Amino acid sequence: MPNSTGFALVLASGSVYRAQLLARLHLAFEVDAPNIVETPYPGEAPLATAQRLAREKTVAVARRHENAVVVGSDQVVVLGDLQIGKPGDHANAVRQLRMLSGERVLFHTALCVLDGKKGLLQEETVTVAVQFRALSERQIESYLAIEKPYDCAGSAKAEGLGIALLESVHSTDPTALVGLPLITLVSMLERAGYAALPSTRDE
Repeated sequence: MPNSTGFALVLASGSVYRAQLLARLHLAFEVDAPNIVETPYPGEAPLATAQRLAREKTVAVARRHENAVVVGSDQVVVLGDLQIGKPGDHANAVRQLRMLSGERVLFHTALCVLDGKKGLLQEETVTVAVQFRALSERQIESYLAIEKPYDCAGSAKAEGLGIALLESVHSTDPTALVGLPLITLVSMLERAGYAALPSTRDE
């Protein structure tokens, strides 16, 4: 649905979690999954992977939505030098949580906003540092039985019971942990003509 400027707002994602986050801004938008290959290049740094994939998702969807404002995001989870993806199944989730138990983990979330009419591309990256609790086998199995976070990088769904796995979270934008940094996105959308709240200037 177009806003007052006549543009459409499109979320370049198939993630229900990102759609739920964007809905919190009370802006009309549509969802279009980019369906790109989301694998890192050989030797590519994790942060660079997140930034590249966010951009590729945004550009791919923008080709299908002329003059739209398109939002894309990608998250990479890093433990030391190891990039951790989505587990896909129970066995991999168990292995991931054993590895993350008691560790400090970085969640790099890259955000891209493309204003198709102006040809303006904005890019930002927000990093969240997470300290995991020391987890027992029983805690891991109990959590996975309830949450089944097999589509979530690092197997810890922080918007749900996964928050119980964490000891602390450090970030300027906590929503980045779920995959869409809303504090950062509000400013980027304002520059593209989408304001979640009225202007602070006197009219």
